[in-house]
Amino acid sequence: MKYVFDTGPFIDLFRHYYPARFPTLWEQFHALVLESELISVREVYNEIKSQEDALTSWANEEKDKLFLEPTIKEFQFVSEIFKVKHFQAMIRNKERLQGKPVADPFVIARAKVLNCQVVTTEVFRDNSAKIPNVCKYFSVQCINLEKFMEQEGWTF
Repeated sequence: MKYVFDTGPFIDLFRHYYPARFPTLWEQFHALVLESELISVREVYNEIKSQEDALTSWANEEKDKLFLEPTIKEFQFVSEIFKVKHFQAMIRNKERLQGKPVADPFVIARAKVLNCQVVTTEVFRDNSAKIPNVCKYFSVQCINLEKFMEQEGWTF
């Protein structure tokens, strides 16, 4: 199974599973990246690079393998997402006014086009425009970081 990572799981991995303390996790994680089983989108990279930390340094090293630019099909699917008026709330006024990157629709589009699972920290909430809600609407599989680790058989 292929996975498309949102920004949140990357942040949680670096916050809770330090590479020096969990080398096996990071070896397995890197193997998935090398096999293109774990991918993300350029917009996630753009959200990550706004900080100056270990995650940003790591993302810079993995940029060309992991954080890929959207395809035409993905752009077309993003437009399908925004045809649903309620899901236009994925882009909040603050991001739009400040020109900040918004990765969520691109993460979902990549997963839909490539038939992957989205991995996110967001939680389904009734009447929300969060990733799990949009995924459910468009029949895209969506899991959290713990479920991802369980599916991969990771135990630490």
